[in-house]
Amino acid sequence: MRRINQKVYSIVFLFGWLFNLSCFAGAPAPFSLAPMLQKVLPAVVNVRAAIKITSLDTIARLQQERRNQNTPFPNKLMSVASGVIVDAEKGYILTNAHVIDDAESVTVTLSDSRHFTAKIIGIDKPSDVGLLQIQAKNLTAISMGNSNNLKVGDMVAAIGNPFGLNQSVTSGIVSALGRTTLGIESFENFIQTDAPINPGNSGGALINMQGQLIGINTAILAPGRGSIGIGFAIPIDMAKSVMLQLIQYGNVQRGMLGIGAQDITPEIADAFNVESSFKGAVVTMVMPHSPADAAGIHVGDIVTSINGTEIKNANDVVNSIGFMRVDSKATINLLRNHKTLSVTAMINNPKKRRLITEQLDPFFYGVSLKNFSVESAEQGEIKGVLIVNVEEDSSAWRSDLRPGDIITSAGHQAINNIADLRKIAAETKHDLLLNVFRGSGAVFLVISKEP
Repeated sequence: MRRINQKVYSIVFLFGWLFNLSCFAGAPAPFSLAPMLQKVLPAVVNVRAAIKITSLDTIARLQQERRNQNTPFPNKLMSVASGVIVDAEKGYILTNAHVIDDAESVTVTLSDSRHFTAKIIGIDKPSDVGLLQIQAKNLTAISMGNSNNLKVGDMVAAIGNPFGLNQSVTSGIVSALGRTTLGIESFENFIQTDAPINPGNSGGALINMQGQLIGINTAILAPGRGSIGIGFAIPIDMAKSVMLQLIQYGNVQRGMLGIGAQDITPEIADAFNVESSFKGAVVTMVMPHSPADAAGIHVGDIVTSINGTEIKNANDVVNSIGFMRVDSKATINLLRNHKTLSVTAMINNPKKRRLITEQLDPFFYGVSLKNFSVESAEQGEIKGVLIVNVEEDSSAWRSDLRPGDIITSAGHQAINNIADLRKIAAETKHDLLLNVFRGSGAVFLVISKEP
């Protein structure tokens, strides 16, 4: 360990010595971020949100953190973080949803020390994007870059207010792209950077060397409160998509495609007889009566692009569809049996599929069924339908049908399997009477058809 440190010190000393020689030799001044930052810094603001404490967990945590037990317990929590001005004329400021969620008031402080009360235009918790607006003159906005053009190794700088230290700048590189399954947000496609990010940087800017906004700083991976060089930012392309919906609608209404998808591993690629380096997501499930079903997508299809954007893995499918507005059209390119084809799906509201399914199956919507047969010493042979799962708030759930129940008759008729049950249900116009084995006994239940 000591030997490694000595080598480091020697390198630093040698670099300093060579640097001094270069200066004497009339070499150009070393590279500096200062000219670029002078234009960018005024666009990064301090955001202070007064959040009313309603969570019992928050109250318990604050009680443990209080050092002076005689001080009155606060009824508000002050969230101190960052934001980025993206539209100087309209005063729009991007930040994180978790910074302003449940805020009673939000104050924005500019780099010139002016204070403004901000209006919350909207927040989107699944992506952790929030949008504020202030009424102010002479604002400086940052131009947006293209996060899709980033490459690992690109130089970046993070700007924000860590620990309340306004206008702090750190620099580093893009350490990784497309980070997912971190459990931070519902929709994840993070830029990972080693530019130090600390508490208070949330909502701040991640910029490239051209001074363009390419990410919104969001989270860090650290055992304590400080940075260990693993920080995450929301790509600006994703944040911009959310921002545009928040401006137009005040919220994000996500549609559904109705498929399950899986990454293509070398083993999966071999089984599908494609190159091991093939990129895409293989369809593992198609939900009945979904947009995917209507578009003709099949299990085993490989999704290669959606609306012209390349799909590299299953998470790309989630993000591509997740940021599309309800009633949007998705052009999906597929590989099926080594042939390429394109389908168009109308992304709709999940409630629409539920309504269709309820109409087609009014008694057993949300219920998983399984044919059942057992020989019981006490009750003899029992044949019927086993209830595997019941979705809460379904008609069956409200009628007290539960997992583990065994339906042996419906409408006063004995049944042996799911086909028998479905036939009787289809012929029933109003309420369906069921005889159900439950535990060591049996009960009658009545399922009402939804109006």
